[in-house]
Amino acid sequence: MKISKSKIKKDMFYQWKIEIEDPDLGPGKKRLWDFYDDMIPEGAVGFVYLMNYKSSDGKFYSYIGKKNFYSKRKKKFGKKALAAMTDKRAKKYEIVTKLDYENYFSSNKELKQAYKDGRMIYRTILKICFSKMELTYEETKAQFEYEVLEKEYFLNGNILGRFYKGKI
Repeated sequence: MKISKSKIKKDMFYQWKIEIEDPDLGPGKKRLWDFYDDMIPEGAVGFVYLMNYKSSDGKFYSYIGKKNFYSKRKKKFGKKALAAMTDKRAKKYEIVTKLDYENYFSSNKELKQAYKDGRMIYRTILKICFSKMELTYEETKAQFEYEVLEKEYFLNGNILGRFYKGKI
């Protein structure tokens, strides 16, 4: 039986989990739950996440970032649609909104490479946000709270492009 590489990669990472307060554990205590598309609250823009993985040398590394639930992209019209157009000055594309967080593995090069190498990546949603401003604020807040620039196991190199690792 031959197993495709994409099948192997699907099994090599944990699906998104979300931190939710659990009253059974006590006030302020959180538990991880599996996160699915139907759990996205109405009006939610994106989320702040934490990703962890274990490298080949046995060390754990982490990364905190943000991700929008939806992306808007230009999709060019096909040849038939272009041929049917009467107004040659009309736009030749449409804006398509797509749900695209499920297969996201950060913008960090090291994390992307870990995924390509088949490393197990743990993905946790820390906070769901309802505006772009809140998303940026919560990401920055989490990065300072977790001290991503001071701790060497965090892969974050900067915060907001203003504060850099090793220059504090």
